[in-house]
Amino acid sequence: MEAALAYQEEYRACEMIDGEVYMMARPSYEHMRVEGNIFGLFDRYLRGKKCRPAFEMDVYLSDEDHVIPDVLILCNIELLKDGRINGAPDLVVAILSPSTARADKFRKRALYEKYGVKEYWIVDPIGKTIEVYHLVESKYELNKVCILKQEQMWVRLNEEEKAAIEEQQRIKVSLYEDFMVEVAEVFRDVD
Repeated sequence: MEAALAYQEEYRACEMIDGEVYMMARPSYEHMRVEGNIFGLFDRYLRGKKCRPAFEMDVYLSDEDHVIPDVLILCNIELLKDGRINGAPDLVVAILSPSTARADKFRKRALYEKYGVKEYWIVDPIGKTIEVYHLVESKYELNKVCILKQEQMWVRLNEEEKAAIEEQQRIKVSLYEDFMVEVAEVFRDVD
């Protein structure tokens, strides 16, 4: 009985990549806060549009590859069947935690690239950074690295450095011409 309780407390779900099963640890408060912020931003923008956001949704890329992205956007709603997505979403967001960071940065990035996910974000709630990858000719290219502007850091920068940081405070989501996300909103109320 104790082992079952420990399992329930430590793990929330499992994924399968290349036929190998990986247990997923429960997320921290910061992780869930960032997830909720991103989902809310996506949901507000996408209301009344073809694409739809989801969070912690089962995604079956193949019989050997089943993942549960933190947040995603799906434009081909026909892929949504039986309470899961059967195929590649258009955008996937991975929110890093100590137990998933390596997999999100390497294994899953390669997986999403292989199956044609058009845009992939890697969000670090501790470092307050976002890496944005776009699929270009079947390969991911780093499109942008965003770092949350922090006032204590701001005072030490010169004007050129400040201009570079300001440029990184908004992300243009590639699915729509006018879809912009403010980095400060992604990390709102996250310490």
